[in-house]
Amino acid sequence: MRNIERVTSVKSELLDIFMSMQVNEHAERQRVSAQRSLRARRGIELHREFQQLTQEIEDLPEPELH
Repeated sequence: MRNIERVTSVKSELLDIFMSMQVNEHAERQRVSAQRSLRARRGIELHREFQQLTQEIEDLPEPELH
């Protein structure tokens, strides 16, 4: 009976370790995904800012040369 209890205990510990690893991997994937989304969003914002600045520069009057 004691061997069965030991085996059950080891199985339980292994399952706990496995589940902990899965939780950590999931958290890491979420973190990486969030970083990727933030980089993409910032890239889009920079692109729009660049387009806006380009348009504003084009709308400036030409300097008159004397």
